[in-house]
Amino acid sequence: MADLFSPAWMARFVEEWNKDPELSDALAQIGFNSVIAYGYPEEEKPRAFLVVQNGKATASGVYTDQPLNWDIRAQHPQWLKWIEKSPGMTGLGMAFTTGKIKFKVGDYASMLKDPRMAGPFVKSFSAMSKI
Repeated sequence: MADLFSPAWMARFVEEWNKDPELSDALAQIGFNSVIAYGYPEEEKPRAFLVVQNGKATASGVYTDQPLNWDIRAQHPQWLKWIEKSPGMTGLGMAFTTGKIKFKVGDYASMLKDPRMAGPFVKSFSAMSKI
């Protein structure tokens, strides 16, 4: 497996994202467009970004100050744990409550209240686990 959030890892994430209809097709149905960043809470900037257009991942790479809709952070061991075993909605809710996942940009609470977004968010971790 390539290093977490490296360009090679992110390229595989794009592939896995687009293969999962419960992720990409579900987001396409609501016209979801976003730039999502991933990284570690102790770092000033995220490590990587993913561009999603109409539900499909269209680009990814090293973060270079792109404007973001979401900036999701967790400690490296926590990311590895989720990649090993995808969390469910309850697990992510607990992670948010306990500070194991942080959103530097984006409204986690409103996303969770919208099942059209919450389900695909959980599925994004399943896509990560296939890399």
